Amino acid sequence: MEKRYYQKEAETMPLDSLRKLQSEKLVKQVKHVYENVPYYRALMDKKGVKPQDIRGIDDLYKLPFITKSDLRETYPYGMLAVPLRDCVRIQSTSGTTGKRVIAYYTQEDIELWEDCCARAIVAAGGGKEDVVQVCYGYGLFTGGPGLNGGSHKVGSLTLPMSSGNTERQIQFMMDLKSTILCCTPSYAAFIGESLKERGYKPEDNCLKAGIFGAEPWTEEMRRDIEKSLGIKAYDIYGLTETSGPGVAFECEEQSGMHINEDHFIAEIIDPDTGEVLPEGEKGELVFTSLDKKAFPLLRYRTRDICVLSRKPCSCGRTFVKMAKPMGRSDDMLIIRGVNVFPSQIETVLLNEGYTPNYMIEVDRVNNTDTLDVYVELSADKLSDTTEGVSALEKALSSAITTMLGIRPAVHLVPPKSIVRSEGKAVRVVDKRKLHD
Repeated sequence: MEKRYYQKEAETMPLDSLRKLQSEKLVKQVKHVYENVPYYRALMDKKGVKPQDIRGIDDLYKLPFITKSDLRETYPYGMLAVPLRDCVRIQSTSGTTGKRVIAYYTQEDIELWEDCCARAIVAAGGGKEDVVQVCYGYGLFTGGPGLNGGSHKVGSLTLPMSSGNTERQIQFMMDLKSTILCCTPSYAAFIGESLKERGYKPEDNCLKAGIFGAEPWTEEMRRDIEKSLGIKAYDIYGLTETSGPGVAFECEEQSGMHINEDHFIAEIIDPDTGEVLPEGEKGELVFTSLDKKAFPLLRYRTRDICVLSRKPCSCGRTFVKMAKPMGRSDDMLIIRGVNVFPSQIETVLLNEGYTPNYMIEVDRVNNTDTLDVYVELSADKLSDTTEGVSALEKALSSAITTMLGIRPAVHLVPPKSIVRSEGKAVRVVDKRKLHD
């Protein structure tokens, strides 16, 4: 298969050249931030670091971290590094706690972001001949605008569908012969389910690839989606704080996401100590934006837990790969002293042949944590007897216990009884917070 790139020279740059480029950009960016963002200048001064102390990427560790709480504290304009008149757009997080994070963009920032998304589309096999159906939300959410812009850059016919209205999604998908689907993995699974209900087989659509992100998903869920839609499913990663989707993307090897290192420096740190960890060790992902002018974050703590690898890739790209995030350092559940990631439970469900439609409920009763997992039964697992369902619940509870080390109460519920998501799926309800 012919190797395809959107910007070949950048994507296949030798490592020495890449490190040199990163160092040059970092020196300029630190100076830009220090001179234009008083809040970050104060953080650097407090740490005793001046711009002249940063001579390249080997000095990156000297800089202070930025966290989401810093962004909330400086809301709305405190991290802006250019005059407001130079900004042409904002995007915002979909966060449900505290103040929203607002990211600002110059026109150049948007161009670079769209280039990153274009790289992801080309890596998934996209080109001028493709029809790209974008079902990520538009508006303040970065998913729709990012992939929309990337699709335009590639020259594909772009369907700016936004999320929801599944009936219309399917009509356009079939009538306009969409070839690439962009949405959250949970919505892709829902579209696959909806197509099956309408009597369509996977081979009836023209889709060849999907670019899915914005929420955690497992390899088991990937295989499930690939089977239901008859496609190859590619992962994409990004944060509003660093621009949006396209910070990292998967190639045909599907063994991790290439980080666009000409625009971002990635580090893995110990989430407790802040110490930079060597390649291959699991820790918290930290990003530094090298090119963003309006809202440039240095050493931004993502809270995503993952691993970086420089193992050579068959696609020819030299950018470091990040593993699919294995959870988050800030929304990890601690239940009865045990660290629990929802993705672990999802892995068990899919391995045991259940649907990816589930809800985790955590509560505290008589000072003891409770863990309830609600899982939809698929039609082929429906049983006429209460005893039959009870036996399935016990077996699934045992499988989850083996994975987590604690026993949940499993509740198998009828098909369609768990609310479907057309955006980010809400998988966890933690009622313990109500008791604080």
